[in-house]
Amino acid sequence: MNKTIRIGCASAFWGDTSSAAAQLVNLASPESRLDYLVFDYLAEITMSIMAGAQMKNPDAGFATDFVEVLEPLLPTLAHQGIKVISNAGGINPQACATALEAACQRAGVNLQIAVLQGDDLRPQLRKLGKEGVQDMFSGAPLPPLCVSANAYLGAPGIVAALAGGADIVITGRIVDSALVSAPLVHEFGWAWDDYDLLAQAALAGHLIECGAQCTGGNFTDWESVPDYAHIGFPIAEIDIAGSIVITKHEGTGGLITPLSVGEQMLYEIGNPCEYLLPDVVCDFSAVTLHQQSPDQVSVRGARGSAPTSQYKVSATWPDGFKCTASCLMAGIDAVAKAQRVSQAIVSRTREMFAQRGWEDYRDTSVELLGSEATYGPHGQRADTREVVIKIAVCHPRKEALVLFSREIAQAATGMAPGLTGIVGGRPTVYPMIRLFSFLVEKTVCELAVNIDGRNVPVTLPDPGPLSRRGRRSHPEANAPHSTKHTSTEPPAPTPSGNTDTEVPLIRLAVARSGDKGNHSNIGVMARDPEFLPWIAASLSEAAVAQWMSHVLDADRGRVTRWYLPGSHSLNFLLENSLGGGGVASLRIDPQGKAFAQQVLQMPVAVPASILAKLDTHQ
Repeated sequence: MNKTIRIGCASAFWGDTSSAAAQLVNLASPESRLDYLVFDYLAEITMSIMAGAQMKNPDAGFATDFVEVLEPLLPTLAHQGIKVISNAGGINPQACATALEAACQRAGVNLQIAVLQGDDLRPQLRKLGKEGVQDMFSGAPLPPLCVSANAYLGAPGIVAALAGGADIVITGRIVDSALVSAPLVHEFGWAWDDYDLLAQAALAGHLIECGAQCTGGNFTDWESVPDYAHIGFPIAEIDIAGSIVITKHEGTGGLITPLSVGEQMLYEIGNPCEYLLPDVVCDFSAVTLHQQSPDQVSVRGARGSAPTSQYKVSATWPDGFKCTASCLMAGIDAVAKAQRVSQAIVSRTREMFAQRGWEDYRDTSVELLGSEATYGPHGQRADTREVVIKIAVCHPRKEALVLFSREIAQAATGMAPGLTGIVGGRPTVYPMIRLFSFLVEKTVCELAVNIDGRNVPVTLPDPGPLSRRGRRSHPEANAPHSTKHTSTEPPAPTPSGNTDTEVPLIRLAVARSGDKGNHSNIGVMARDPEFLPWIAASLSEAAVAQWMSHVLDADRGRVTRWYLPGSHSLNFLLENSLGGGGVASLRIDPQGKAFAQQVLQMPVAVPASILAKLDTHQ
C-alpha cells in the first residue's frame, strides 16, 4: 500500500487567521490536494469562556469562527472529497453541528456531520467531589463550583465517526494530536497496539497543531522567514509506515527546515521520553529531522508504549476577580516616576479597602513595559524615557476592584508628570479563573458519536489486553522495535587547550518556550550537533534555574532537563514559573512565551575551534 495521506491544519487557537483554510484548500494543485483539513481551537481558558457563553445562551459555547470560515469552502470540500475534523464544538458540540448543518443547506451541499460526545464531565462533578478527587499537582480538593470540566479524549471516537461515514467530525475537548492521528488509524487500519505508528501519528499531529509555528512562525531566526503576510500553513504527509513529511503549499510565505520544525517538536512538552497521551505514551528523544527538499522536512523515530487507563481532566473555576490597568509614563526619569506612581496607587487603594473593612489584595503585579520588566535582573533599559505602567491586581470582592479601577485616573493630575492617561480607558473587572487538573479512569467518560440522528456508543480498546501485550511495532514502522528509550546525559565537551570564549546561546542554538498550566518548557535545539556538548555544559539545570530565578516560585519552583539525542536538543521544564499560569496569572507573560528569548542570551563557553565553525553558520 503506497497511499500517502495529506492533512493540513488551518487553526492553532480560537482567533487564528481566517485565511488559512482557504489557502490550504484553494492553493492546492491536483497533486497536493488535501485528504483532511483539521482545526484546533481549544485551550483551558477557551473552555471557560465558552462555558460562560453557554450559561447566558444555551445555543452558544462553541467556536463560531469555524462555521464562518468553513461555509464558503463547503462546495469545494464536497467536490474534492476533503474531510474535516475539528474540536470547534468546545463546550457545546451539538450546537456547533446544528449551525454547520444550516451552513451546508445554504451552500447547497450534502455532507454527513458527526459529533463526538463524552468529554464534558460537569454532570459528574458532584459525584467526583464525593470520591475525593484532588488536583494532580497541588493535591487540593475539587472546588465547589467549576464552570468547565472536560476530559482530554483520544482518537477512538473520531475513528468511529469516520468509519460511520462522516465527512465532518466535530468534537469537544480532545488531545490536539488526535485530530491527525485519528484519520491515519482510520485510513491505514492501524491497530491500537501499533504503538510506534501511533507515536509517529501523534508526533505529526503535534507538529502541525499550532499552525504556522512550524512553518516559520515564532522562529528564532525570524529574519530568515520570508513573507509573513502570506505565511504558508502546515501540511503533514504520512504513509502507512508512519513516515512523516512536513511541508506547505508552493508559493506561500514562511519556511520549513529541521530547525523550524524542531522548535515545534519541543514546544509545550515535558519529559520527551514519556509524552503521555490517551492512546499511546510517546518517546520523542530519538526523533530525527532531515531536509528532504526545499520546504520539506522528513521526521522519523518516534516510539510508543502502552497508554494508561486514565484521562486527564481540566476543570476551570472562579476564584474572585482580577483587574489590569495600563497607562503611559513618558519623559525624564520615566522608570523611577512609574515605580513611585505604581506604589502610590496600590498603597492608597489598600488604605481605602481597610477603611471599608475589606480584605487586602490577594496578589498584585507591577510591571513597567519598556524597561525590560520581563527580564528581571537581566534587564538593560532602566534609563528609558517611555514606559507603560501595567498594574494587575486580584481580590475576592468585585467592588474592591471597581474602586481600584476608578482610582487609577487621579494619578494623571495628582502624581508625577508625564503620565498621559489610561490605555484603553477605565479598566474592566473580570472573574479570576483558575485551572484544576485531575485524572479519571477512562470508563468514567461515556463516549458516543451522534451521526445521522443516531447516538452510537464508542467502545475503547481494552486496556487489560493492551497492557499485557506490551509495546508492539508495525512490521513496516520506521522506528526499530526496542524497549522504551530512556534519555541519557548529553556528551561532555572534548577537552581543549584553547582559552574559552563566551558567546550568547542564540549563536549556537534555536529555542522556543510554551506553557502547561503553571509550568513552562523551554526547548533548545543545537544548530550543529557539534555545538551540543558546549551548550549542555553551560545550560545545566542549576544554571537555567539561576538565570530564570525571577520567574520561578520561591518555594515550589524547579528546573528539570532532558536530552534528546536524535535531534541534538535539550528540553527544560520550569515548574511553577508562570504566577498561576494562563488567565490566573497577573503577569504580562502568563504563558512563558518569551522565556526562550531570555535563555537565548545565556552565555555559553566555547573554544576557538567552535568559534571558527560559528563563522560558517552565520
